[in-house]
Amino acid sequence: MPFIETTFPGLLIFEPTVFEDSRGYFFESYNQQTCEKDNVKTIFIQDNQAQSVYGVIRGMHYQLNPHAQTKFIRALSGTILDVVLDLRVGSPTFGKHFSIELSAENKKQLYIPQGFAHGYSVLSETAEVFYKCDAFYNKETEAGVQFFDPALNIDWKIPSDKQLVSEKDKLQPAFADCKNNFIF
Repeated sequence: MPFIETTFPGLLIFEPTVFEDSRGYFFESYNQQTCEKDNVKTIFIQDNQAQSVYGVIRGMHYQLNPHAQTKFIRALSGTILDVVLDLRVGSPTFGKHFSIELSAENKKQLYIPQGFAHGYSVLSETAEVFYKCDAFYNKETEAGVQFFDPALNIDWKIPSDKQLVSEKDKLQPAFADCKNNFIF
């Protein structure tokens, strides 16, 4: 099965079967039947794509219920460090973060269920990130957590003098003060 469980309940790594030859490669980046075989029954309704340069840190973002989003993330080009934070009160991994390098080269994807804050840093010169969502963007329910909250101790793999972060992300609340309505 292409989905690999992590130690975080519901958080899955997808490693597609890649067919390569002298012409290049082919793989299915998404197949609803493959997902359902691994009990991933999410119906995605929106695709998003972003391009960023080295040092950009985006996150940590999420939408509160009833507009929470499940996401399926991959890097179309370059390399990112993808980071998620479990916000689900009662989860055995509540308040802990998970990170993984996603790249055009390794073709791994991360399936992030509702109840996680999400962010990434760009480790290559540039990167294009593509992700599917199971709920539409809803500005009224958007929320976030400080990417640099010392209580989380996230290593973004970007030196502090090279970090490029939006003002909005710099002003997010600490984890202890963030909005949260997720129950495991």
